[in-house]
Amino acid sequence: MLKFKKFLLASFGIFLLILVVGLFVISWALLSIPVKETRAFGVTYIDWISDKYGMDKREVFLAILDDLKVKRIRLPIYWNKTEAIDDSYDFKEIDWQLEEAEKRGAEVILAIGRKLPRWPECHQPGWILDKKDEGYEKKELLEFSEVVVKKYREHPALYAWQVENEPFLPFGENCQLLGGEFLDKEISLVRKIDPEHPIIITDSGELSFWVKAVKRADIFGTTIYRTVWNENLGYFTYPLPPAFFRVKRALIEFFVGNKPMLVSELQAEPWGPYENYEYELFTIEEQLSHFNIETFREHIEYAKRTGFDEFYLWGVEWWYWLKINGHPEIWNEAKKLF
Repeated sequence: MLKFKKFLLASFGIFLLILVVGLFVISWALLSIPVKETRAFGVTYIDWISDKYGMDKREVFLAILDDLKVKRIRLPIYWNKTEAIDDSYDFKEIDWQLEEAEKRGAEVILAIGRKLPRWPECHQPGWILDKKDEGYEKKELLEFSEVVVKKYREHPALYAWQVENEPFLPFGENCQLLGGEFLDKEISLVRKIDPEHPIIITDSGELSFWVKAVKRADIFGTTIYRTVWNENLGYFTYPLPPAFFRVKRALIEFFVGNKPMLVSELQAEPWGPYENYEYELFTIEEQLSHFNIETFREHIEYAKRTGFDEFYLWGVEWWYWLKINGHPEIWNEAKKLF
C-alpha cells in the first residue's frame, strides 16, 4: 500500500511537471508568433464630451478629420440624446458627422444600444428611467434600434454596427445587465434589417474572458486600459504584459473560433478620481502627471505588441482640449499615427 501511494504521488508529480512544461512550451510558441507591422488607428468621438469641455463640438470633429487625418471613427448614438422625448428623434448631429466623414472617405462604426461608452455607461432617456419597468425598457430599446438601423443602413460612411458596449461587464449607474438572451434579440434585429454590415460585440480586455462576446460577434472588440483609478485602491496599473492579450486571443481562437478582432478602446487619456472635463477639481497639471506624451507613446508601443492590428484610441476630445490650452504635444504626436 505504501509503495502504491508513493507511485501515485510520483505519477502526480510527473503529471504536474508535464503540464507546467507543456503550458510553458505553448506560451512560448504563441509569444514567438511575429507581430504584424501594418496597423490601423482610429478614434472614438463623443460630441457631448466636447460640450463638457466648453468646446465647439463641430470644430473638434472637423479637426479630427482634417488635422489628425483620421479615417476610422467610432460614433456612439446615445439613446438619451437622440430620443429624449418618447417617439421624437433628433439625428441632426449624427447626420452631420456622417456627412463630413463621407466627404473625406472616413469609415464609421455606429454604436447603438442602452449600454454605450462613457459614464454612467447606460444612457436611458429620463422617460425610461421614470417608468422603472424592464420589460417596457426592452421593448422601447428595440424600437429605437430599429429606427436607427433603418435610417443609416445604406449610409456610404457606415463600416459596421456595434451592438451595446461591454454587454457582459457589470459596470455603471442604473445599468443592470439585460442578459445574453436580450442581447441576442438586439443582434438579430440588426442583422435582419441590415445583413450587409458586420456586427461588433465588445468586452473588457482585463476583466472578462471574451467567450460570450466572441461567439456572438462578426468582429470582436476588446478594451485595453493600462492605469485606472478606484476609490478603494486609488491609481492601479494592471500588471499585464502585452503578451497577455496575444495568448488570450490565441486561446479564444483555438477554443471558440477565428474571428476578426480589434481594440475598440485603447486608453489615451488619464483615468482619475474626477472626469477630465472637471478640470477645476482635476487640474491640467494633475492630469498630465498621470498621463502625458511619454505615457501616450508607451501605450501605443504596448498596444503594438498585443497582436492586434486595428486600434480605436480613447480620449481624442481631451487631446484637443489640451491643444487649445497650451499643451499640443499629444495631439501632434497622434498625427503620426494617422
